[in-house]
Amino acid sequence: MSRTPRASRHRSREAALQVLYALDLSHREPGDLAGAGAEAFESAAEHFELPEGARAFAKELIEGVSVHRAQLDEVLAGHARNWRLARMAAVDRNVLRLAVFEILYSTTPAAVVIDEAVELARRFGGEKSPAFVNGILDAVAHAVRPEGV
Repeated sequence: MSRTPRASRHRSREAALQVLYALDLSHREPGDLAGAGAEAFESAAEHFELPEGARAFAKELIEGVSVHRAQLDEVLAGHARNWRLARMAAVDRNVLRLAVFEILYSTTPAAVVIDEAVELARRFGGEKSPAFVNGILDAVAHAVRPEGV
């Protein structure tokens, strides 16, 4: 039985999140991440069972978040009321970066992006992570894609 495209994209997002989390904990500056994301993915890729298309999507997500991290953090800071990014749980912060990247730079419907992010937060974050992620991403999506939320 083959995996559905949605399942493959979900696994891509899981792999991307894990790499972004590791990069975040390495405390690298955003400018240092441009090439580091691809390198980190390649070194971690052996742990992920992803078909080639899903690998390419994960790599695209990692590179995109790495290159645009300063902008993504600025968008998040503008919508995370009373929460500095540095105070957020690292998992939540990286789920949010990943989702905001997709909202800003892809044609994936915002509702799909938010649903996927909430699932990642549910699986890898804390008890309150899904609601926290949902609330911030809903605000971002309404601000960035008011017609397509």
